[in-house]
Parts: sequence; structure tokens; C-alpha cells
Amino acid sequence: MDIDAWVWWLIGAVGLGIPLVLTAMPEFGMFAVGAVAAAVTAALGGGVVAQVLVFVIVSVALIAVVRSIANRHRDQRPQHRSGIDALRGRSAVVLERVDGSGGRIKLAGEIWSARTLDTDTSFEPGQSVDVVEIDGATAVVM
Repeated sequence: MDIDAWVWWLIGAVGLGIPLVLTAMPEFGMFAVGAVAAAVTAALGGGVVAQVLVFVIVSVALIAVVRSIANRHRDQRPQHRSGIDALRGRSAVVLERVDGSGGRIKLAGEIWSARTLDTDTSFEPGQSVDVVEIDGATAVVM
């Protein structure tokens, strides 16, 4: 039984698709697409050298293009602040007098203990303050 070259390339494409599914490595998918392109070349009557060149060129081009796009998207991910990092820079309302030794504020809907960044400064109830940092369970405000 004589099998045409394009069938062998399709078998190779399927063979490369299996590790793609099992390992989730996209490079195998790009090699599989290269094998499909080589199968098309073989079906159109291209020689063995042309088939191998098409396989290599398509596979390498796909890897280069997809990897550069993936790197660009990885670098542009938005940084989401969470936890105490999300509280820095927010405004709060003073509930009890806040000075260098302590006080209470309402921050993000919760009541926090607070102290001023500058020990000589104080804030009275109702005033708005900005959170500079969180020190343990205490908001440092100014």
C-alpha cells in the first residue's frame, strides 16, 4: 500500500496535536500547522524539499509571531491592587480625633484605628484625611 506524502504530513500534524493537548505547550500546535501547510504543498505537487521548507518556514514564523504577541500581552497586564495596598492613597473620614497617638477613621466602609504621619498634626471628627500607609491594623493618615 502506497500512501501519498500529504497523508503522512497530516498524520504528523495529528501526532503533533496530541502533545499540544496533553502538555498545553502551544509550540506543538504551531508545528502541527506547519505540517498541515506541508501537506497542502505535497497535495499541490511540491517536492520533498519544498514540503520540508514550507514546514520549517511556517512553524518558525508562527512561533516568532505568536511568542512576540504573547510577550507583549504579558507585559501589558494591568496591576490590580488588593488588600492593604488598595487602601493606600484612599480618603477616609475622621470619627474620633486623630493625632500622633491614635484615633478612629472610617475607611472603605470600615472603622480603623489611625494615627497621623506627623506627630504634631491632629484631625477633628468630620474632617477628610488621606491614608499614607497601613501599619499593622492602624492607618497612618495625613
